[in-house]
Parts: sequence; structure tokens; C-alpha cells
Amino acid sequence: MSYQSITLTETIKVEKLYSIHYFEYMNNFFLKGERHNFWEFLCVDKGEIEVTSNDRSSVLQKGEIIFYKPNEFHSAKSNGTSLSNLVMVSFECRSPSMKFFNDQRFHVTKRERQLMTSILSESRKTFSNPLNEPYPAKMQFNPDAPNGSRQMIKITLEMMLLQMLRRIQTHRLLCPVITSSRRSNDEILYRRIIECLESHIQEKLTIDQICHETLMGRSQLQKLFHRKNNCGIIDYFSRMKIDAAKQLIRDNHLNFTQISNHLGYTSIHYFSRQFKKTTGMTPSEYSSSVKLLNVKPHATSMLTQPVSVTK
Repeated sequence: MSYQSITLTETIKVEKLYSIHYFEYMNNFFLKGERHNFWEFLCVDKGEIEVTSNDRSSVLQKGEIIFYKPNEFHSAKSNGTSLSNLVMVSFECRSPSMKFFNDQRFHVTKRERQLMTSILSESRKTFSNPLNEPYPAKMQFNPDAPNGSRQMIKITLEMMLLQMLRRIQTHRLLCPVITSSRRSNDEILYRRIIECLESHIQEKLTIDQICHETLMGRSQLQKLFHRKNNCGIIDYFSRMKIDAAKQLIRDNHLNFTQISNHLGYTSIHYFSRQFKKTTGMTPSEYSSSVKLLNVKPHATSMLTQPVSVTK
């Protein structure tokens, strides 16, 4: 029997990478206006920002993404009240299908957010530049990067773009409708858990207390939370506290001791240890890093040296 091959076509092919960033901004940041001959997208992970492209301004909210086509002027700034976390990726792609993303802005799905998280995670292994570094002339490769890491970034970025292309072109709902009554009930219970955690963010909290307040059994609570987040509820609550601490540091109204007390930590030393365990930085180092981003306006137009993503 004679076998015949088929050609695998590439609808979207990313050829070069210029930058990958994850910024945690204070409420007075400003991204300098620029234009460049490659694609860029900006996604709001937390907060909201005001974006401008070709003299049109709008507010980009949490979970929304916007694409800037090559040579399109664009800028962004804080609304003056919201602390914002932003994902920014710039890349070269000459595939005709990329025209679909001209002037596109929409909400990202859970699957697309997971792919974006994978890109950030792989980038931390691949490059020695911190993802919050505002002025790298070129991204520097980490000599100890895992084998195939650049290709992993390329493939994952292409998968994310293809996922978005398919979803929007086929008119799928941006927020899928929950049709299963069981799934709907799980969403209600999960929201109840999160509201409980948020309401006790300034306190210590045990699983028994959470069960009592949410009227859920311990086993039911833990199974639901692991299914939703793939981690334990107390670990998640600890990360929520650190996230709240980061917001307070960026607000710049309280010192570290006050923040520690405000969030119910037993001591400033324990708070500092937990903060570094979660973020990889001490509170002081984190404060310095976010202040650095606000000393000078960010200028991605300086990123004129692309990085190959095919190796």
C-alpha cells in the first residue's frame, strides 16, 4: 500500500519576538505614544486603563485585550484611580490572517488566559530579562533555558491567536452560557466562597470557618475549589492576601508594618517571608520595582532588535 502525504499549512506564523512584559503599575502611569512596524497586543489582567490608537480613546477593562497593527500609533495611561496589571507582547507576523486582528478588542476566555499565562511562564525560563523591565534594548537569552523554550513560546502564541481567530469568526459567545444545572450551581457556590475570602482578607481564616460561613461541607468545599483553581483554598487565600498587599504598596499610603497589621499578619517578619515566598521579592524590592516603572515613561519603541522564536 502506498502512503501519500498532505501538506500542513500555517494560518498564523509568528516569525520574530520583540518583547514580552508583565507590568504592575501604580495609578499614575503613562505609556508613551509610539508606532512600530510589528504587531503588539495589550491585555489588562487587573484594573482598567485608557488606551488611544490613531486619536481614538477608550477604556480597556480587566480581561480585555486590544491589538495594534504594524505602524499604528498607540498609547495608554492610567485612569488616575485604578492600579493596573498589564500583559504586553510584541511580535512579527506577516500571515494574511492577521488582518483579522486589525482594530480588534474583546474579552479573553479562560482558555486564552491560560495560554497567555503559559507564554509568560515560558518567557521567565527563556530570557534573563525580568518581565517588568521597561527598557530592554533586546531580550537576553538565559543560557540555562530548557531545550525548545523559544519554540514553546512561538507555538503557544500561535495557538492563542488561532483560538481567538476561530472563536470570533464563528461568532461564539464571549462568555459561554452555562447550560448544566450542576455547573450553574457550582458557579454560585464558588462565588460564595470567593466572597467569603474577600470579606475576611484582613483576618486569619481556617477551612472550618469558611465551611461555616458558606454552609458547605469540608469535602465539598475542597473538591470544588481544587476543580476550579487546582490548588488548596488556604494557599489561594494566602495569595489573595499578598495580592492585596501589592495593591496597598502601589497605593503608597501605608508603610510595610501598617500593611502587615492591616492584613492580619502576626508580624512584619512573617509578612515579609510570605511576600517573598509568593512573589520572589521582598516588599521593599517590589516597591522599588513598581516605582521604577513610574519614574520614566515606558517606551517600547526602543525595542528595535527582534528575537528569533524558531530555535
